[in-house]
Amino acid sequence: MDQPAPPVVILVRPQMGENIGAAARAMLNFGLTEMRLVAPRDGWPNPKAVAMASGAAGQVLDRARVFPTLAEAMAGIEFAYATTARGRELTKPVVTPAEAAAASRDREGRTAIIFGPERAGLENDDVARANAIVTVPVNPDFPSLNLAQAVLLMGYEWGRDSLPREPAPHGRRPKGEVMADRVELERLGDHWEEKLVDAGFFFPPDKAPVMKLNLRNLWSRMPLTRSDVQILHGILRQLTRR
Repeated sequence: MDQPAPPVVILVRPQMGENIGAAARAMLNFGLTEMRLVAPRDGWPNPKAVAMASGAAGQVLDRARVFPTLAEAMAGIEFAYATTARGRELTKPVVTPAEAAAASRDREGRTAIIFGPERAGLENDDVARANAIVTVPVNPDFPSLNLAQAVLLMGYEWGRDSLPREPAPHGRRPKGEVMADRVELERLGDHWEEKLVDAGFFFPPDKAPVMKLNLRNLWSRMPLTRSDVQILHGILRQLTRR
């Protein structure tokens, strides 16, 4: 099955060039490359947007298209989401960013995500042109999001299941590193327990068995390499030598 086309990001009457540039960076982070601008307040192109886009994200701005109205900006769009946190008297489906992203991946035609101007967001006339509303579940006492933050959040929901997955950093093992085996971990636990007994750490005596058990469990939970084990032995020898 072919990969679905990424959503188009439409910024309606954006006010600050810096926010447009920051939105471009957020888009490219998650593979969104098509930006459409509706009547940007300070005109276009905007040098402040280019400066904020910083490098590679400039390509999003280079290809950005400008339209006088939202209706014209939605050419070729099959389904559009309006992002807003305010209550509306318009009857429309309301979904979360995750639900919108999932539905967009299953849709064959182009999808657009519409964002309003920084000061007040989308107007009812704008929302009326969308098929559904996207609302982020945030603190009801402070639901306002910066424009670039909103774009980043929607981009993340799209990209997390569309972009190639990479193993988490802690899952990677440096080349040449060998993990400690159970015998080596047992010896490390024995060494620390012996020196802690000498230091009077396991006190009071009636709690000593539980404390030893917890310490042993601590060592077994750690994904230690042989080099790690040698370092921990060395630290203990140096501390107790004095």
